[in-house]
Amino acid sequence: MALVGELVGGLLGGWAGMRRGEEIFHPPTAVYFQRAKDLFEEYRKILIVGANNVGSKQMQQIRAALRGKAVVLMGKNTMMRCILKEVVGDDMNHPLQQLIPEVVGNIGFIYTNDDVNFIRGVVNDNRVPAAARAGQVADCDVIVPPGPTGCDPGQTQWFQALNVPTKIAKGQIEIVSELKLITAGQVVGGSEAALLQKLDIRPFTYGLVLTKVYDNGAVFDAKVLDITEDDMKTKFFGACRRMASICLTAGYPTLVSLPHSVGNGVRDLIAISAAAGYSFEQMDEWDKMLNMDPEELAKLQAAASAGGGGGDGAAEEEKVEEEEEEVDVGGGGLFGGDDEGY
Repeated sequence: MALVGELVGGLLGGWAGMRRGEEIFHPPTAVYFQRAKDLFEEYRKILIVGANNVGSKQMQQIRAALRGKAVVLMGKNTMMRCILKEVVGDDMNHPLQQLIPEVVGNIGFIYTNDDVNFIRGVVNDNRVPAAARAGQVADCDVIVPPGPTGCDPGQTQWFQALNVPTKIAKGQIEIVSELKLITAGQVVGGSEAALLQKLDIRPFTYGLVLTKVYDNGAVFDAKVLDITEDDMKTKFFGACRRMASICLTAGYPTLVSLPHSVGNGVRDLIAISAAAGYSFEQMDEWDKMLNMDPEELAKLQAAASAGGGGGDGAAEEEKVEEEEEEVDVGGGGLFGGDDEGY
């Protein structure tokens, strides 16, 4: 009885405190607040994930996979916003201030100091297949493959209602050709959901969905993680080429256009020297090439082209050149009278 009296007294006291506007935190809530504050101070990378339709067993698997690499924290939005506001305080320039507007919906935080791409890979690997349900929004295209369905001919109404091309084969319904049943972003109807259930097709997957990333004071969309180093190099060199083209057209020398300007100047000097018959030290190699015998020049060109195609290609080119030389030496040409085979 004494224990019951203490519990009732505690509840009444808490209710009275809330009526007075006091902030009363039960011990578990206080522990959660302190743990969240410590995590915000300890880790410099935070991943915001959506947790719709995620089961408890799936969460356990994700926590186990991330153990030692990251910490997963889930909670109510009001509590998370309250914690962030306490951490930020009156400092409106605090980097965590950017996270407060993102705490919307059923979300959670993943704290880490390791590679964000590794954490994203672990999260994506722990997605589970799920059946389509009427009224939900499809997150991907649903395609029904051709082949036997295992349904008896009496169930053709399902397929006819959805314009699925079918035929009767060996006492069962068989889909003739591949059909795109649902488009991404479309609301799944009752007929589509029933048909997919009959065919035992589970087209969707459920799991944590990475939405935003906080990294050392910067918040960016999770799609940025799809950009690789090769993509960055391609973008950078593309920008350099465009800048060099503009600078060359405008006649304004810059670091990216200088090599092209020097190359163009050298080509102009070589062209002028070749036309005027004037030679200088840097022109010696070009003079040799310009005065080279056409047959030797053709051999050099063939050897250069064969060198880029591999050793077998080079051997074939050399063999063709030798055969052509033998024909030319005969004096009759390819269709000459001295060739007995023609």
